[in-house]
Amino acid sequence: MNARTLSDLTAPLTALIVLDTKFSHLPAPNVDFCPVYPHRLRLSLHDDLGAFEAWREALNIDPATVVHRVQGGGGTLVLKVHGHFASADIELVGFAPVPELEPVAAGSGAVS
Repeated sequence: MNARTLSDLTAPLTALIVLDTKFSHLPAPNVDFCPVYPHRLRLSLHDDLGAFEAWREALNIDPATVVHRVQGGGGTLVLKVHGHFASADIELVGFAPVPELEPVAAGSGAVS
């Protein structure tokens, strides 16, 4: 395989410029792209699922396609979805701590 050049990353680089132009008001994500997946732009958001949702809505990605999972021994919630924008494949990922469940108080009417 021939080594890729910077010009092979035109799709995600262009998409990033367009994202900045259209959505500069949204929270700044971590941005990744690499020559292994030259058409993919990965946007990741940490500790703020509201920011993930704002980006998902802005990119017009169907919420039914979001994949939920837990990692880090059950401590981290991960949301991941794929879409397309400005000729790039977009991978949007959100990470947040799993909220702790509050214990049910005795006599609160909870069914055992």
